[in-house]
Amino acid sequence: MLLKLRDHQFDLEQRSLVMGILNRTTDSFFDHGEYFELDAFLSRAERLVEEGADILDVGGVKAGPGPEISETEELDRVIPAIELLRARFDVALSVDTWNARVIEEAMKAGASLGNDISGFGSPGYLESVAKYGGAVVATHIRLVPRVADPNPVYQHLKGEVKQFLLDRVKKAVGVGVLPESILVDAGFDLGKTTVQSMELLLSTHELCSLGYPVLISASNKGFVGEVLGKTISERRTGSLSAAAIGAVQGAKVFRVHDVAGTRQVVDAIAAIAAGYPPAWLPKE
Repeated sequence: MLLKLRDHQFDLEQRSLVMGILNRTTDSFFDHGEYFELDAFLSRAERLVEEGADILDVGGVKAGPGPEISETEELDRVIPAIELLRARFDVALSVDTWNARVIEEAMKAGASLGNDISGFGSPGYLESVAKYGGAVVATHIRLVPRVADPNPVYQHLKGEVKQFLLDRVKKAVGVGVLPESILVDAGFDLGKTTVQSMELLLSTHELCSLGYPVLISASNKGFVGEVLGKTISERRTGSLSAAAIGAVQGAKVFRVHDVAGTRQVVDAIAAIAAGYPPAWLPKE
C-alpha cells in the first residue's frame, strides 16, 4: 500500500506512520496553549521529529466548542508555522483545518496534507488540495466542527460511518485528488459517545477493508478517559493501548501527542506480525 503525501511517498507495507500533533492554539484541550509561541512550537516540533514523527500536524483552531477564531487569525497562526517547519525539517506537513482558504495558503507554503474533520464541508477545499497535488484525510463527523453533539443517534453506526467516508473519498477523487493520497478516519469523539467510539475502534479492520489507509486519532481523547476514569494528563497508557488496537487490525497512520511511545508500539506490533525475533535471541 503506497501513500503519497505530495513529495513524500511511503510504503505502508513496510512502516506505519506516526503523525505528531502540533497545536498553535491558546485553548487546546491537551496543552492549553503551551506551544502557541513560535519558539516553544519549534522546540516541540524538533522533539517530535527526534522521536520519530513521519508527519507533523499543525492546527490553529481546536475542534471543540470555544471562542470564535476568524479566518485571518487562523491564517496568522498556521502559515508562518508551516513556513518555518518546511525550512527546518524534511517531514511531511499536515494542516488540521476545515477552511478552504487556509488549506490553499498552507499548500502554497509547502504543506502536504489537509486533515479536515468536517468531511470537506468548505467549498473549494478539495479543489485547492488537488491543485497542489496534495493529500487529504476524510473524517467522519455527524454535525460540524466546534458544535457540541452530546447525544448522537445512529441507526447503523458502522455502516453510516463507512458510507459517509466512501462518499467523501468519491468527492475527493472526482476533483482530482489521487486515490493513493487519501486517508480515512472514523472520527472518534466527533459526534460519538464513548460506546460508539469504542465500537468503531474495535471495528478498525472493517474500515481498513475500504482500501484506504486508516488514520487512528485517539490520543488523549474523551472516550479514552471515560473508559479508564482518567483525566487528560493520565491518559497516556490508554492512548497507547488504543493505537495498539488499531495497529493490530491494520491501521497505518497514528495521530498522537506521544510520538516516542507510539513509535515503539507500532514498530513492535509490526515486528511481531512479521515474525522477526528480537536481535538478542539466540539463533536456532
